[in-house]
Amino acid sequence: MLLDGVNHVAVVTNDTDRFHAFYREVFDATVAHDGRSPEGMRFSIVDIGPKRELNVFEPPPELSQPDLRSQMFGRGAIDHMGLQAASLEAFELIRERLIERGAADEFVTDFGPVLSMFFVDPDGLEGEVCVPNPDAQPGVMHPPGTPAARYA
Repeated sequence: MLLDGVNHVAVVTNDTDRFHAFYREVFDATVAHDGRSPEGMRFSIVDIGPKRELNVFEPPPELSQPDLRSQMFGRGAIDHMGLQAASLEAFELIRERLIERGAADEFVTDFGPVLSMFFVDPDGLEGEVCVPNPDAQPGVMHPPGTPAARYA
């Protein structure tokens, strides 16, 4: 295989400060760069893990588009981003923080080898947090919507 992961995901927001606060408070992310282009576009790099980042763009008001993310097919070619928790303990802390903010419900999916929970960030971007399932049975896969027994 010639790749070893995803370098970054580029996202658009109308409120960079709110975006930074959410990802910092939930995921302990850090802002590596925050600046503006000569045209007024705000651009920042948010580190979310080793060699992994979100490239965040905030267009100036005169270039902003209507937000279609809540509409079917309005999210574009990428439906959601999947983030990998560093450990089961990190997954549980992230889960707690997301639930506290109303960004996720309590449901955790058991896909077999992976546990997963979905969240929606303040801009409506759908995300998923994944972690290896310590209760997995080798070779057993479960369909979406299968509740994880340890979180039932």
